[in-house]
Amino acid sequence: MKFYVIILCGACLLFSCTNPFAPALDDEGSGSNFYGDQTTVEGVFKNLQSSYLFGDTLLYGSLLADEFTFVYKDYENGGVDVSWGRAEEMLATAGLFRNTQNLDLTWNGVEIQDGDSLALNVSRGFNLEVVYNPAEIDRVYGRIKLRLERDQTSAPWMVVRWEDLSEF
Repeated sequence: MKFYVIILCGACLLFSCTNPFAPALDDEGSGSNFYGDQTTVEGVFKNLQSSYLFGDTLLYGSLLADEFTFVYKDYENGGVDVSWGRAEEMLATAGLFRNTQNLDLTWNGVEIQDGDSLALNVSRGFNLEVVYNPAEIDRVYGRIKLRLERDQTSAPWMVVRWEDLSEF
């Protein structure tokens, strides 16, 4: 009889425990606080923010169109425009993610948004805190203009052009 009680208690204990290294799936959607719906403009900005926060190049890359172009003004060389494509942008961003301990991107309000349901230009400010290590932290305050496009209203927005309007 004692043997059966031990087996029964052991079985109850075994089947009632949860493994802290294998938590249950989140059925309530609280993970959605980190990821946005890319069929909305705000969802695109949320996913950009999350990709920086988590150093997630896969998420970042999913936001960029194949024909993506990044543009900025090189003030050290007379204010000329410098640009590169998607492949160079992915390499640069992967290097940024890899060489920092933390990136905290905060979007400011939308300054300008014009276009239609398939193509939009959105300008807004941002604050970016770049932590290389606890003794080396850069804070950047700037502005960008994004060109977002999609083939149909149910499709996700894709960033076609990212123009950095910051004056560093």
